[in-house]
Amino acid sequence: MKHLALIAALLPAPAFAADLFVAGGCFWCVEADFEKVKGVSEVVSGYTGGTTKNPDYKAVTRGGTGHYEAVRIEYDPGTVSARQLYDLFFRSVDPTDAGGQFCDRGNSYRTAIFVSNAAEKQAAQAAKAEAEKALGKKIVTPILDAKTFYEAEDYHQDYYKGENRVVTRFGIIKQKDAYKRYRDGCRRDERVRELWGNAAPFAG
Repeated sequence: MKHLALIAALLPAPAFAADLFVAGGCFWCVEADFEKVKGVSEVVSGYTGGTTKNPDYKAVTRGGTGHYEAVRIEYDPGTVSARQLYDLFFRSVDPTDAGGQFCDRGNSYRTAIFVSNAAEKQAAQAAKAEAEKALGKKIVTPILDAKTFYEAEDYHQDYYKGENRVVTRFGIIKQKDAYKRYRDGCRRDERVRELWGNAAPFAG
């Protein structure tokens, strides 16, 4: 028993995982961005903020559910903090746009932060105030109480690196190529660079 206890003491402690929930327009793009962040272990695309139970993609994008396209960011607070993630989030979107994001228009594509406790709310408010000061424009991204998060359909998860072939207006191509063409065509990175310049963390 002493031998086992010694081995356990020498092993690294398991990382503590926490979750944050944000909406930044197309969840494929937010997932792709935040899976690059050190300390983030997983990002899951889904729907939240509305009243419809177990929504699907068609219902959410059609409207009337109240849900946003959103992501759950699972991270290690010992490596990256909630405040740092919120700072990155604001600089990865157009938080001045109340009607959607980039080429995606409508309520389901609006930006938002969903907080689960007082510490998250404080961190989100501080990040929003600092981002507004840095940008010099009014930020319309609301900070809302978290609601049930529903995971999106399997084909939406990790879409940005998918190898499956899909039918698009460009022909039959791999998901990852369809994603890149969508992101470029939507001018997401172009607009983020226009707003944030060198402070934009993900715009290539």
